Amino acid sequence: MTRREATGDAAPRRPDAGAAMASVPLVASAVLGGSLLLAWPAALNGYPLVFSDTGGFLHQTLGPLMLWDKPWVHGPLLHAFHWRVSLWAPLAAQALLVSHLLWLTQRALRGSASPAAHVALCAALAAASTAPFTVALLMPDLFAPAILLALFLLGAARETVTTAEARYLGLVATLGIAAHLAHLPLALVLACLAFLVGLPRGRAMRDGARAAAPLLAAVALLLATNWVGHGRAVLSPHGATFMLARLQADGPAAAVIRARCPQVGWYLCAFADRLPMGANDFLWAPDSPVNRDADGRARFLGGALLAPEAQAIVAATIAEHPLPVAAAVLRNALRQMVTAGIGDTLGDEHLRAALRPRIAEGFPARELAAYDAARQPRGALREAVMPLAPLHQAALLLSLPLLAAGGVLAWRAGDAARLAFLVMVLAGVAANALATGGLSGVFPRYQARIAWLLPAAAILLLLPRRRAS
Repeated sequence: MTRREATGDAAPRRPDAGAAMASVPLVASAVLGGSLLLAWPAALNGYPLVFSDTGGFLHQTLGPLMLWDKPWVHGPLLHAFHWRVSLWAPLAAQALLVSHLLWLTQRALRGSASPAAHVALCAALAAASTAPFTVALLMPDLFAPAILLALFLLGAARETVTTAEARYLGLVATLGIAAHLAHLPLALVLACLAFLVGLPRGRAMRDGARAAAPLLAAVALLLATNWVGHGRAVLSPHGATFMLARLQADGPAAAVIRARCPQVGWYLCAFADRLPMGANDFLWAPDSPVNRDADGRARFLGGALLAPEAQAIVAATIAEHPLPVAAAVLRNALRQMVTAGIGDTLGDEHLRAALRPRIAEGFPARELAAYDAARQPRGALREAVMPLAPLHQAALLLSLPLLAAGGVLAWRAGDAARLAFLVMVLAGVAANALATGGLSGVFPRYQARIAWLLPAAAILLLLPRRRAS
């Protein structure tokens, strides 16, 4: 065996069809076993983990309702599995998806995947990382790590997947990118990296195009759904309201409003003395300027009504205060990088008003009874699992020197695929922090959803290569 064959620098062999068919039961068992391990918080809870926004996504098809603040993608995805029967089916699909993506990634990095190693990896992640709390949560958060793994496999590791697998990965990445607007910059960074890491091997255009294709498809999907639902072929009809919430909370937009009011005649001039205020309060508090006018009258869909004015204020803020805006984005992104945890996905906050009615109106009585009996809506889940939080932090810290060791080994071996994987994971974690904390707000679940890829990557990079089957 030559050095290039041993290190994987040569083009990897595609999975052999005969061997693959012979091992289907073993592979299926390993992937299923891994999915069960990764979904353990739902078993402990007695129901899939949910968030207040889960109710909105359910309402996208149960209503049906084209919500002003969410792409019309994740709700239909959930419906494709629950069919008004049970939310356990979408949970099962999420767990199987992540387990299978980890299987394909191990196969790409090692030449062939080991069922024992896969189950051990999933067990380690289930025990010591935030992965199971992302897998068990019915939110688009799951797609942040899924996009990263899928674009790595479609770009730098394309030769390790079959044509059918590539189509499946492309579909996963496309829907995942479109499911949440924060995934657009994440995917853009990953597609650019696929191009850059392909340069040394003379395959930059090919790898970059393969990784960029789902991003372009997701953009087309967002344009089409927003045109149908909102009459505007744009990526986000009302996204400026969210950006304004962030910029006024950081200060620059509040300064612009105070400086230009009342002459400019903005609606928010009446609230200049109340700004800045927290971004979440600005968007969702019942008495915020978004949701109640200066005379105390409630504003239905206030965030959508404010969007045109928000666009003008955001543009003026960036033009007049570019450095403070950039500094605030960077500061929030850095805070988000070190803020990863499970606490804000475990409670019962707002579930009675935002989620329970959706289950009651769209699902059988037995589903509502199962939800009511679970730990989370009774306020008992957080106390049960929060003792694991220090273990999650320790695993993240330990993964950093292990990643460095894995990177050194890959560099010495000339293993381009492993180096590309390491670069994409590190950049993806940073890009996620920028897209969420920097542009929206700093919340533990935003980074927890992708930070678990650090210990996962450390384990995968330290596993030795195997003979390709």
